Amino acid sequence: MTAFSRIVLLTIITAAHAATVVYDFNVSWAAASPDGLAKRQVIGINQQWPPPRIDAQVGDRLIVNLLNSLGDQDTSLHFHGLFMNGSTHMDGSSMVTQCPIPPGASFTYNFTIDQPGTYWYHSHAQGQYPDGLRGPLIIHDPKTPFQYDQELVLTVSDWYHEPMSVLQPRFMSKYNPTGAEPIPNAALMNDTQNLTIPMIPERTYSFRMANIGAFAGQYIWIEGHNMTIVEMDGVYVHPTETSMIYLSAAQRCSFLVKAKRETSRNFPMIASMDTTLFDTTPPSLNPNVTSYLLYNNTAPLPTPSPLDSFTPLDDTHLHPRDNLGILPLPDQAITLNISMSNLASGANYAFFNNITYVAPLVPTLYTVLSSPNSSSFELTANAQIYGTYTHPYILPHHSIIQLVLNNLDTGRHPFHLHGHNFQVLHRSGPDEGPWWSTSSNLNEPSYNHTIKAPPMRRDTLLVEPNGNAVLRFRADNPGVWLFHCHIEWHMISGLAATFVEAPSILQRTLQVPEDHFSACKRKDGKGKDIPVQGNAAGRGQSSDADPKEWLVLDGQPCPPGELHSGFTRGGVVALAISCLTGLLGVVVVGWYGFSEPAAAVGNEKKESGENVSESGVYSEKSKSVGNNGAEAAPASGKKKLDVAASGLLTDVMIRRGTEAVESQAVSFGSEEEAVNAVGKGMDGNGKKRLGGGSWEGKGHGC
Repeated sequence: MTAFSRIVLLTIITAAHAATVVYDFNVSWAAASPDGLAKRQVIGINQQWPPPRIDAQVGDRLIVNLLNSLGDQDTSLHFHGLFMNGSTHMDGSSMVTQCPIPPGASFTYNFTIDQPGTYWYHSHAQGQYPDGLRGPLIIHDPKTPFQYDQELVLTVSDWYHEPMSVLQPRFMSKYNPTGAEPIPNAALMNDTQNLTIPMIPERTYSFRMANIGAFAGQYIWIEGHNMTIVEMDGVYVHPTETSMIYLSAAQRCSFLVKAKRETSRNFPMIASMDTTLFDTTPPSLNPNVTSYLLYNNTAPLPTPSPLDSFTPLDDTHLHPRDNLGILPLPDQAITLNISMSNLASGANYAFFNNITYVAPLVPTLYTVLSSPNSSSFELTANAQIYGTYTHPYILPHHSIIQLVLNNLDTGRHPFHLHGHNFQVLHRSGPDEGPWWSTSSNLNEPSYNHTIKAPPMRRDTLLVEPNGNAVLRFRADNPGVWLFHCHIEWHMISGLAATFVEAPSILQRTLQVPEDHFSACKRKDGKGKDIPVQGNAAGRGQSSDADPKEWLVLDGQPCPPGELHSGFTRGGVVALAISCLTGLLGVVVVGWYGFSEPAAAVGNEKKESGENVSESGVYSEKSKSVGNNGAEAAPASGKKKLDVAASGLLTDVMIRRGTEAVESQAVSFGSEEEAVNAVGKGMDGNGKKRLGGGSWEGKGHGC
């Protein structure tokens, strides 16, 4: 295949004024096999896959008209890394800033771009984007501070052969109690493999690279070439040379590469998935994807040389080109402890401070806009109305926020903040434990000596296993913003929190277009309309509702209950019945064993000297001898009574065993719930949680 079929070489033309850039996206199913091993259904745009790249320029107005033609799935688009200043309703997070877009509905994203850099867009609904709905988004800068001859845009990603409709239920299942994430089947570069990139000697190339994968971080290097890093997550940095970079899921960077003068050979460019994230690595998995810098069409494409270890650049050592110093001491400090554990359904969930995210009944932004806010009853800044399981924090306008992340898990996590980037004040190595600061010395940061001023800024940061990080940002962008792990499996299992920033200002200034509210109406009759007013439980929708109703969260969506530390009531009953049945069985066996032997069965058999048991099995002649040595006469009906008793007890044991199971099934509603130990009301009247804040049906209360 030719390089030009997969990679576009862009000539940047400086515009005299801002433009309006319009994209019409018909989101629909397509078929693809990017690794050549398994053709499958994927989510494409305008009947094509991979989806197109979005290109715009600083100052442009970007309009994306989206039509959902999937037929069987809701969707949305999030423009990853763009701050959406003054446009939080365009952020694209389902049930956070909008309703998910139902099949057949249209939705318009319309916002102005004021930040250059390398970004990407993807679905932010129901763990959907690993099915293919993602692509690069490049914001060009006419005043770029770096000189280069040509720009290349590359993506790296992991890839699955099975759709998310199969993988998600398997992942969030009692049969996966450890929470082992599905292992990707392949690695891709520009949604293909064996890509060739033509090189012109001594030219300087600007590579824009984004990891648009669902799970795996990627180590990236080019044999025989160094890379000069000039941008990370949309932040220009002082040029820093390295031989290898690491991009977690959702991270981006730009680097310059100087082409060689000599053209006798070609060079491999490798991206290798971070297999330390995987619970197991299948022997058949090739974690690498290789492309080639093509200097000579007639020369062979070389096999990459093996590496003994990975030594990527530490991104916290980079310094922003604007030299912005450390932000002032924080006005608000938030500590988030990351953990994984099982809930009563048996599945494994992810937690911030023992809270796993569940989407509300009303999109959080719409709760902000519809909440009572008067001198007599001001609720907009009351976190309670946004629900327990959205894990909300209220951020005052222009306050300095410090986030302390304590990763109590044994895996790496890339955390992403919507609406902002943040300064990285500290990141520990693996296994260094939680951040040691206390609330008293957070405002006296004796750790300043560890900060490489000016500190690095970005919107997605990798936190090491059993490690910690300290982040800081200014709350200068009123809106509703998610903070979450960008491993999509962990987003599905609930590793997210909600920052409600300057809600009173938001309520006074934001106008939501009518087509956004129209997306909340389910016109196909396959589901209930999503309310656009009220608290997280949908209460307070009526204009004459008592404002106190907003503080009532009965009926809010919630996760399964906690696992019981001991036996459930049904378990105690079942154990008691089992023990009683066992004891009765022992008593009966003992009684039967110590009972008197059977007497002779008839005069004819006596005369013949044969002894035949009542069961009809031949045995040696035996006699029961009494105290006087004479043959004992059988008690009338004694043996018959023994057999009947034994048969009756066997029946009772069988019936009791069945009754025990039935008792559990009646107690829990179904046998499956009995096994899962999930009672009525634990996850909302027996409905299954679909993951990522999506539920079957509406109105599930705790």
